[in-house]
Amino acid sequence: MRWWDIEPVLALENALFPDDAWSRGMFWSELSHARGAGANRRYVVAEEVGQGEEAGEGEEAGEVREAGDTGGRLVGYAGFAASGGLGDVQTIAVDRTHWGTGLGARLLTDLLHCATAFDCTEVLLEVRVDNTRAQRLYERFGFEPIGFRRGYYQPGNVDALVMRRVMDPEHTPFAPPATAVPSSSPASRSSRSSSSTPAPAPGPQGTLHG
Repeated sequence: MRWWDIEPVLALENALFPDDAWSRGMFWSELSHARGAGANRRYVVAEEVGQGEEAGEGEEAGEVREAGDTGGRLVGYAGFAASGGLGDVQTIAVDRTHWGTGLGARLLTDLLHCATAFDCTEVLLEVRVDNTRAQRLYERFGFEPIGFRRGYYQPGNVDALVMRRVMDPEHTPFAPPATAVPSSSPASRSSRSSSSTPAPAPGPQGTLHG
């Protein structure tokens, strides 16, 4: 993600998260931590190859691809934060026109590769307790529920399910099983404001481009 992506990202952000959308300043703050020697963030976007555009080799019209200079419509984005071996999926969002296409899985795969690059030993994420489709996607990628954050999503006062994936240095399969049904979940995300480090885990349970 680059600064020129912020406006289309904000449009999708407000469409998918009308009650608790991140502000322009929050995205700017996140991107400020994504460059340079001390970078501990990774934000990616997915663009659509328009029907009227010339598709590249191996691509089809309407396909989402990684190249950031396509000029295509932004249809998804995702963000990751890392600190001290702990990673956190900050946000994953997919345009409604691409629900069920596997784009969410591609974005998550990119973030897990980031976790490896940042030498994370485990990755956390929060997801609404009522977003069962997203939870199934995360489970297919090896995430397990470890607890809850009560009233985490405001103003709806919706609880968050906290999930964790332990990163195995010997074998780290990022793709879900081939027989898995593509997720039709729109998005999931952290509701907290930008911070320099991922939040600690709770107690025991009771076409992408940078």
